[in-house]
Amino acid sequence: MVNDQSHYLPPAGDIPAIIDTRNHDTLSSSSAPFSQYKCHGLWYTAILSIPAVLFVLYLGFHLKKNIKKLRHRRSHVMITYYILLWFSATLNLTWCSLQVWQCIPVKELSWNLLSLLTALATLCLEISLVAFLLQESYATGLEALTHTFIISGLIVGADILLKAVCVFGFHVPLFIDGDTTDRGKWGLWTVDQLLLTCTYGYILFVHYSTWRDKLPPRPAFYNYVVVMFVVTGIALFGCGLAAFGVGFGLWLYSFVVICYHTLYLPFVYITFLSDFFQEEDLLLDNAYYSEMKDAGFFDSDLE
Repeated sequence: MVNDQSHYLPPAGDIPAIIDTRNHDTLSSSSAPFSQYKCHGLWYTAILSIPAVLFVLYLGFHLKKNIKKLRHRRSHVMITYYILLWFSATLNLTWCSLQVWQCIPVKELSWNLLSLLTALATLCLEISLVAFLLQESYATGLEALTHTFIISGLIVGADILLKAVCVFGFHVPLFIDGDTTDRGKWGLWTVDQLLLTCTYGYILFVHYSTWRDKLPPRPAFYNYVVVMFVVTGIALFGCGLAAFGVGFGLWLYSFVVICYHTLYLPFVYITFLSDFFQEEDLLLDNAYYSEMKDAGFFDSDLE
């Protein structure tokens, strides 16, 4: 009698296929990053990178002329902020162009370090600008600048240290966009944006109060504060919604991140540095105009 072994055989669908394990490992390792991490794609990277590249090219195009003016004017304040602007712009460009690192697990450490350095440079620029301009003796030069960076350094250092502990100590996916459910991540971002919003809101409150004389008499400074108050307020609202799992909050915060990384540094340059570099050109143009007027070149226009 022939033994019927069909009862003991597993179904055909349960029999594992004979495959090349080496190819399988290669395929799984190459596809794992994109299945485990959220990749924004080429268009997202391009939207972030193109403005950052253009701004760095703009700074580089005017570098020789600006260095000449900085040497001539010898302003410690402008030299310091110009160097800090270059440092922030370079890191921001690197961060924008390496978004794909979020999709590669082996690059997670490098991505977190790059994100921390970029946040350090940009936040130091943002905090030090406000701290410097809020001083009553904000135009005194090197002494006020030193005092400013002591205060801003302590604030920024504490902020970056807290973020580093959360990222590397408690493994909070603070800079990974694919993770949308971590409460610690959105709680930290909410507190961070809340502090910034309160700071800018306090400055606006003082500006419209009886203590406004203690603030610097610069209209550009208040335009800067108004814009940053609106931006941080929107980011705070988006973080609050994302903390409760609302998808619109995540989209809103991502939109603010794009605007911040593409527009903030040019906005700082236009608000605080461009007048300094153009002032000498305007004075020279006025001198040329006065000489031509004295020589009678515009007499025909008056007739």
